[in-house]
Amino acid sequence: MPCPKAEYSRREKHQTSSANAAMQEHSRLLKRQVDHHVLCQESLLTGSFLGLDAQRRQQALVMAEPEFKKTSLNTVNRYRNRGVYDYKTVHDVIDKSPLLHISFSPSPSGSESSGDGESRYPVILPMMGCTGEFHNHGHDSAHQEPRDIYLHGYITSRLMRLASTYESHAPENGMPVCVAATLLDGVVLALTPNHHSCNYRSVVVYGRAHVVTDEAERKWAMELIMDNMVPGRWAATRYPSEAEQRRTGILRVEIDSASAKVRAGTTGEDRADLKDEEMRRRVWAGVVPAYLVWGEPVPAPTNLMEPTPRYIEEWRTRETREAEKYAHAAAK
Repeated sequence: MPCPKAEYSRREKHQTSSANAAMQEHSRLLKRQVDHHVLCQESLLTGSFLGLDAQRRQQALVMAEPEFKKTSLNTVNRYRNRGVYDYKTVHDVIDKSPLLHISFSPSPSGSESSGDGESRYPVILPMMGCTGEFHNHGHDSAHQEPRDIYLHGYITSRLMRLASTYESHAPENGMPVCVAATLLDGVVLALTPNHHSCNYRSVVVYGRAHVVTDEAERKWAMELIMDNMVPGRWAATRYPSEAEQRRTGILRVEIDSASAKVRAGTTGEDRADLKDEEMRRRVWAGVVPAYLVWGEPVPAPTNLMEPTPRYIEEWRTRETREAEKYAHAAAK
């Protein structure tokens, strides 16, 4: 059932302050992201740390974060210097990605369950989600521990039903899954096709998915996912009915291992090509920054509210501005 009128009025009255608080928290978590990646990738991870001046060297040390243990499962092998394992980077990339992709085996045993052999193929699905700590959500852990990932879907979907099957067999283990997130920051155009690349931030997570059945955690997770997309949106909408809540499934992925891979910088060229000035005058080389632009809102035909709420305008302009800033910084 919808919230009582008094409760709804209270929520409506405070939606602006709630949105501002949520946006401030969202911005705080992303603060120094450009410096963190650019500085760490170009200093600590490339061996040039000792070449930094004292102030920037101290900044690099301060930015060192608790991280996931490197194992054969999560260690980046190709371009090892791009591997990043700290909790904060992994959490931030997941939370900034508009969509996450979760992959899993379509049957608990991994064997064929139908004559046409469809269950032989692994499944990957795009889903909405973000990181969070239900049992510690009232406190800022400052990324000292890995968070869980919460994913939102329809309660009777194949993924939710399969996760429930795992729960019935071994509730403590959960369903083995991988979760991936990627942010594209630029296209790197080099002198030769073999040196073309992209600037990006990507994450791969290995974990165990559980269907959330606790009502308090379910409602908290629904609000968390909504406000991770648009801070303050949950408080600005009609509270979901009991029927709507029952139709919504929430998965909690407990992270066992994870790593990020980040490329930032300009082109990498062969020395011989750099000596060929004629070719360098003929072939343009550089980086085209790439970032997500949140455009001008288009009202629904049924919309009666004018103008567009301030929290939406502030969110979309801020997110676009920060993404553009990072992409241009990463291109240098």
